[in-house]
Amino acid sequence: MDLARSVHSEYDLPILMLTGKGDETDRILGLELAADDFMMKPFNNRELIARIRALLRRTKSTHESQQDPIRTAVAADADQLSFDGWTLNLSARTLTRPDGSLEQLTFAEFSLLEVLVRAPNRVHSREQLLEASRGIETDVFDRTIDVLILRLRRKIEPDPRHPSYIQTERGLGYIFRQVVKSC
Repeated sequence: MDLARSVHSEYDLPILMLTGKGDETDRILGLELAADDFMMKPFNNRELIARIRALLRRTKSTHESQQDPIRTAVAADADQLSFDGWTLNLSARTLTRPDGSLEQLTFAEFSLLEVLVRAPNRVHSREQLLEASRGIETDVFDRTIDVLILRLRRKIEPDPRHPSYIQTERGLGYIFRQVVKSC
């Protein structure tokens, strides 16, 4: 877990955790701390290769900034997006707090926040968020989005228990309720 956090803090690389610890708590903890995907031993070699390829596709599509309607609601060519004093730098893949300090985000957290910020005031289902932030061929579950939303709320919301940025629309999904400007 410490190695995964260290890698994510210095490099923009996807991480697949392969471990013998496989209870639900370990998987959630691994995804919360830094992993983009998680596999348990024993594993099938074909599945491992397929998951690695899926991670690489998602990483490549994120960097190529594919034209997806969810991603293009705010100016598609914008390099930076801002909301309520926060600045999301899409080229550097950084999030700057209103006080000027950097907020550390995992690859998955940044990708999800980018999708939400590019289409503010629009409800996104878990499936849409999975597809837009991780690629169409993904091996993660829709509850992964819930975990990522929880992590983002803890990092950016003034009061995570009463979110004002990322709100839940019961039975529908999530909505980013802020004015977003292109910088």
